This record gives sequence, C-alpha cells and structure tokens, in this order.
Amino acid sequence: MNDQFEDEFENNEEEDFSKLLESYDAGMNEEIQVGDKIKGEIIEIGMDSVFINTGTKVDGVVDKKELCNEEGEFPFAKGDHLDLYVVHISESEIKLSRALSKESGSQALYDAYKSKIPVDGKVTEVCKGGFRVDVMRKLAFCPLSQMDLKYVGKPEEFVGNTYQFLISRIEEKGRNIVVSRRDFLEIDLKEARSQFLKDLKADIILEGQIIKLMEFGVFVELFPGIEGMIHISELSWTRIDHPREAVKEGDVVKVKVIKIEQRDSGNKLKIALSLKQTEGDPWNRVAEAFKIGDMVKGRVTRCLDFGAFVEIAPGTEGLVHISEMSYTKRINKAQDVVKPGDTVSVMIKEIDPGKKRISLSIKDAEGDPWVDVKDKYPAGKTVLGKVERKETFGLFIFLEPGVTGLLHKSKIGKAYDASAIEKLKPGEEIHVQVEDVNTRDRRITLVPADASDMEDWKNYKSEPSANPAGSLGEKLQQAIQAKEKNRT
Repeated sequence: MNDQFEDEFENNEEEDFSKLLESYDAGMNEEIQVGDKIKGEIIEIGMDSVFINTGTKVDGVVDKKELCNEEGEFPFAKGDHLDLYVVHISESEIKLSRALSKESGSQALYDAYKSKIPVDGKVTEVCKGGFRVDVMRKLAFCPLSQMDLKYVGKPEEFVGNTYQFLISRIEEKGRNIVVSRRDFLEIDLKEARSQFLKDLKADIILEGQIIKLMEFGVFVELFPGIEGMIHISELSWTRIDHPREAVKEGDVVKVKVIKIEQRDSGNKLKIALSLKQTEGDPWNRVAEAFKIGDMVKGRVTRCLDFGAFVEIAPGTEGLVHISEMSYTKRINKAQDVVKPGDTVSVMIKEIDPGKKRISLSIKDAEGDPWVDVKDKYPAGKTVLGKVERKETFGLFIFLEPGVTGLLHKSKIGKAYDASAIEKLKPGEEIHVQVEDVNTRDRRITLVPADASDMEDWKNYKSEPSANPAGSLGEKLQQAIQAKEKNRT
C-alpha cells in the first residue's frame, strides 16, 4: 500500500515539475540577440555587478558602475526595471550595457556598428558641418542634422556634453567614424511617434513650440521630430506683415490642425496648423461688442483710393469710405487724409456680421461743424478769416475747419480799398462781415468789413458850404463814385 502511494507521488511530482518547466520555457524569449534593447528587472545587486532578468533562461549582467549617477551613487533597488542593450551572449550569461564606453576596447566599435549598440561620446568641438566627438578614444564626426531630433540653432551648447550615439559608418580601421545621436533618440521615440501620428487628425487642438520664423509663416514642433507649419494668414485675426508681430521663437502655443497631407516622398506628413482658430472668430462677437452709433478708436490697416480699412478690434476691420472722411473738404483718395498705422476716431454707421462688414465714419466722429454755424455766424457779424483760394468770381474765405464763406467779386467793390483785397494771396488774413447763412446748402455769403461804412459815405449828402473842407468832401465822394462806375 505504501509502495503504491510512493509510486503515485513520484509520478505526480515528475508530472508537476514537467508542467512547471514547460510553463517556464513558454515564458522565456529565446529570440534575444546582440544589439537588442530589453527591459529587465533587477534580481540581484552585487559589489561590482547587477543581475537582470532578461526574460530568457539566462540572466543578464551589467557593470554596476555603469549604472551610477554623476555623483557615483547607485540609484536603483531590487525590483526596478531598466532599459539595457545586449552586447554579448554566451551559454552562461548575457552581457548587458546602457551603451559602450571607452573601456570597452577597439573591437567593440565594430560590434556596436554591426549590432547597432549605442556608444558613449563626448562632444569636443564644433566643426564645419557638425561636431567632433570622442568615442572610445577615437575621433568621430557627427553631422549637424544628426545631433538632435529638432533643428540645432546653437551648436556651441552641445560642446563638452556626453551623449549616446549610434555608429552609422566606420572605415579605415576606425580612422573614419560617423555617428548619429538622432538615430539613437529615434529608437525610443519610434513607438511613441507612431502612436502620435495614429492619433493625429484634423480639427484637434495640440500644444507645440515655435522653432523657426520665416517670412511666410512659422514652424512648430508638435512632437520630437514632428513639425507643422502655421501660415502667416493663420497666425492672427489681425492683419500682420511678418510672423514676428504675432509670435517669437521659443513660444509654446496651442494650435489647431487644419490639414494633413502626405508629402511627395510618402514618408513624411505635411501638417498645416492654425493659431488664430484656437481663439475663435472675432466676428462672432461683433454684434455683442459694438452697436450702431458707437464712437471707437481704431488703427488704419490699409488705404485704397475709395476708402480706408480700420481695425477697431483684433481681427475686426471696418471701411471708412472717402465720402465719410471729412465734412471740411472734398476727398479724392483716402491717402489724402490717413495712412496705414494711424490711430483714428470713428463712428459705427452700419454692422453686417453675416457679410463681415462694418461701415465707419471719421467725419461723424469729429462732428459736423455746420450744426451751430447760424448761431456762431449771424448776419452782420464781423469776423477775421483767411484767404483759402482765389477764383475768377471771388475769394473763398476760411473761417474755421469745415466752414468757408464766399466773398464774391461784386461785393469786393464795396470795400474802401477794393484793390488791396484783390491783391490778397492764399493764407493772408482779412476782416469780413457775414451777409447771409444758408445751412441747407452749406453756404455763407460775405462782404468786406468796411462795406457798410462806404455805403454810408455814398449816401451822405452835405449842405452847400463855402468851407473848403466841404468842397473837399464833395470831391472825394465824386472820385469814389467815378471809380465805382469805371469798375462796373
């Protein structure tokens, strides 16, 4: 009975061990090769070595000092997981490393090149086209474009630093070595980049960094090694002449993906972005922000012959037609009154959000000078004006901005010294008297200030007198009448 029990126990034990072994073998990855990158768990920490579970029947080992930080401290503990490269495989152990260092030996350079194992390299100086890098006591060259995933704007910032590189070419027994840090960085980012591109689609909002400004727009790094472009027209709702007016290099901004296209090569994507569309169309808020009759200030953005466009809020422009520019003078083209960049006061006359149109008026913002002309210039009032211009039928006299009167030629003759008035030049002053005001037609009729005195003299009749002074007065009166007659 006991013998039978022992036989059954031994058979069950062998069967359980066999199943356990199969289970263990099933969990092992026998495909591991030199150059592979693995994520292994620390299973033991020794004095000089750290042992790693490689996921195979054979444990891995890595030099402990290679894992120490800059202060020489070992920052890991049992159970931590590390990303390491397989640099050598034997029946008894798998040699692991973060990267090959100068202690690895010259042959290791060829092994690293063949198996794509990273090597430590110290950037010693900037040279034509790239950098000189000390790799395992050998001088290597790293092209400028291969130092980072993004554009290298300041190469000198890399000098003196130690990075990990992949050897892309080795010739002449190690005398000609070309390395790439970009290729090394691509290894870790390949999977993440693939997922990023998988999730990338139009209309999503992303965060990126401005890395380069051009005349036509700016380039934005959305993910290491992945860039998009914001055309200048998509930078701001406000009209700008150069991207620097909206952003600067290094700015972190939110952008909207508006288009994704495959480039001709098929390997890369052309990603069109918009900065302004993340802020919303300002025209959607125009009806709430402005009302007809509002007085606002704005910046002249462009001038055309028929009018000027004025930005009254970021991304919101209105038109001031030349007919709305001045009450005071006739305008032939907008440039006679304003120029781009000017700040002007305007009145909102019409709003059409659907068509994105706003009609503005400069002259209404300044006010109509003819509103109170009748009160300011009643008939009979004497005022000081300036000759604005001379015409064959008379003189236009400037009284104040927007208010000009006419001193007709027929009225000039009523002056005491008409010839002096006729000799006046534009800009010269003259005293005139208001004869009539027609506000509907915007006309003011003027006469010389001394015209009434002359009428009094003309109508004056003296009694006959033996006094010579009386005779002299009569002669003067006759002379004036003769002059009037000749002139007419």
